[in-house]
Amino acid sequence: MASLFFSTIEVTRQAFYRSSLSYAIVNLKPIVPGHVLVLPTRHVPRLADLSEPELASLMCAVQKVGSVIERVYGADALTVACQDGKAAGQSVPHVHFHLLPRKTAGDRFSGRNNDQIYPALEKAEAEMAQPFKVDADEDRVPRTMDEMEKEATWLKGFFPAEDGQ
Repeated sequence: MASLFFSTIEVTRQAFYRSSLSYAIVNLKPIVPGHVLVLPTRHVPRLADLSEPELASLMCAVQKVGSVIERVYGADALTVACQDGKAAGQSVPHVHFHLLPRKTAGDRFSGRNNDQIYPALEKAEAEMAQPFKVDADEDRVPRTMDEMEKEATWLKGFFPAEDGQ
């Protein structure tokens, strides 16, 4: 199995879904349980840099991974976000989609706090450039590689072998 990189960061052990042109990884500092990233295998900074087959693979991966994440985390919906370029808040210059399982009731952003997920996502994106920085008042501390690998191994079990596992 070839190593996977999110920009310059090796994420092979965090990967739980793989196709020929895209993959998904668990998040170092998830905003909500089940917050994952879906990326193209080829390192490109912008959506416009992807070929049509890469874009199709990426969107199919977002759909497949999103369906599984929503189901296994008992969510009612997903927030799917992509900051496409530095001016849009992208801090790691590698196209990636955030998938966040959402609940009508019971997640910290449900109800009147629903839109607060966007500032949290913007902050999380900025933190990706400095993944091990932890603010004193930050409740999202980086997880250990063992914790991420355990979640990735668990999630792999929800994808059939033909999906590139």
